[in-house]
Amino acid sequence: MENDQSFVEGDFSKSCSNKLKSGVEKTKKKTVKKKKKKKQEQKDEVTKISKSFSKLDINRRDVSKQRTPQRRSQLGKTPSSLSSIKDVAELISSGGVRNIIVMAGAGISTGSGIPDFRTPGTGLYDNLHKYKIPAPTAVFDRDYFNVNPKPFFELAKELYPSGKYRPNIVHYFVRCLHEKGLLLRMYTQNIDGLERLAGIPPSKLVEAHGTFSTASCTKCGKKCKGEVIKDKILKGVIPRCQLTPLCYGTIKPDIVFFGEDLPKRFYYYLKDFPSCDLLLVFGTSLQVEPFASLVDSARFTTPRLLLNMVKVGPFVKRGRRHDLAVTGDIMDSIQTFVDELGWDEFIKEVVDSNEKVLHVNDP
Repeated sequence: MENDQSFVEGDFSKSCSNKLKSGVEKTKKKTVKKKKKKKQEQKDEVTKISKSFSKLDINRRDVSKQRTPQRRSQLGKTPSSLSSIKDVAELISSGGVRNIIVMAGAGISTGSGIPDFRTPGTGLYDNLHKYKIPAPTAVFDRDYFNVNPKPFFELAKELYPSGKYRPNIVHYFVRCLHEKGLLLRMYTQNIDGLERLAGIPPSKLVEAHGTFSTASCTKCGKKCKGEVIKDKILKGVIPRCQLTPLCYGTIKPDIVFFGEDLPKRFYYYLKDFPSCDLLLVFGTSLQVEPFASLVDSARFTTPRLLLNMVKVGPFVKRGRRHDLAVTGDIMDSIQTFVDELGWDEFIKEVVDSNEKVLHVNDP
């Protein structure tokens, strides 16, 4: 029995050993097969990547992601290299700018014989002393006007666009910008109307401080065309309202007084200045707000040119790298501008044509 038991145990042990060896062999074969499969997959991946790189052109560039270089004129000028009127003229001639904004003050009208406001001895404010007003600026104060409108209408008589004064080369230069399709808008502080007389369309004008072309009653608020009160102003008579029965309020040209709302058109600057690619600033002290702040509404990269007797505002210290200030007589500076642009004959034709129209309309 013991022998039978030993035999059984021996056979069983041998059988188990054989099965174990067989299992180990199968496991080894599976492991080897998996390794071979993994190596083949890695090899296939490398081959795939290699094919992809072989199709790649390393010289190709995504043009859409490249930085756009600064515009250059035919003579190689960029806004950062502007140092004279000639440079600005070359930029315009090359087609480097298409949306020009002009900001203008009283200095552009002195060449037409109209005094500016602030020059000691000759300025319009100094000429109002005979009215014994509390301060020169009181002439544009609504409360003072309601008490004593005479000083304002004396000034209005002097400035009214009646044909006494004619546009000069500065006004006609801006007209030429319009005729060439370059003028986006002209923002003017002036109330003399010479921009309109020069033939600059009202749609291109923002008369920031108002206009004589319309008028309003200070009592009933009714509006009328400026022509309605023109004769009375030129005769030194204070115009009274007949637009509303029994009103008899004072009719005031729509000139903006201190503290009054600016014309709605003034806020065109919100869309104009971001589109501006050249800002020309002519004959202004840049002291009266909010007009003065318009100069900083243009993009930082937009070239700005000041033509004025002296440097003013941000041009005193050249606040931006694309700023250029040319001081001296503005009429001379504009003539240089015209010469450099080659517009001598063109501006002469514009002036002659417009003067014929003005002559026909003279009173």
